[in-house]
Amino acid sequence: MSSSTSSPAETGSKVKPFSVLFVCLGNICRSPAAEGVFRDLVKKKGLESKFNIDSAGTINYHEGDQADPRMRAASKNRGVEITSISRPIRRSDFIDFDLILAMDRSNREDILSAFEKWRHREPLPDAAAKKVRLMCSYCKKHKETEVPDPYYGGAKGFEKVLDLLEDACESLLESILGENPHLVDSS
Repeated sequence: MSSSTSSPAETGSKVKPFSVLFVCLGNICRSPAAEGVFRDLVKKKGLESKFNIDSAGTINYHEGDQADPRMRAASKNRGVEITSISRPIRRSDFIDFDLILAMDRSNREDILSAFEKWRHREPLPDAAAKKVRLMCSYCKKHKETEVPDPYYGGAKGFEKVLDLLEDACESLLESILGENPHLVDSS
């Protein structure tokens, strides 16, 4: 007699992609760069179909804009394309994404404040707030606890951000794959 519960591979149904949202203030420097770096790592592993990757800002000031040209250029020099268009974080992100990564503590507080505001209007799962983590918590090679905003600095600031993001994204991908082995199953 067969079991009434079957794995997705047994039933032929598709496993839901793991969803990651990167968030900074305006969604034109750090979070689109994180999205690009992470997307590039996922692509190199051949796991594009297993992930949903996006970025957002805590404000809507740059909504509809491409990433900052300086960040796009610095990323392109490393072989990473940034193609995202800025958008603000929205209520549905707390439902749609498995992990929400804030670039700094201020972003994290803004995300959690938005969560509190939205969950009092319409129900959101209480556990959704636990999805919000700091990006640098995944760094292994760097000691920084926050990804600094390079907007008002020079070229070195954009390079530093990319160094931090490459470090954090590698560890992030390892962590996700370790906790979700079904994402690497060949079935």
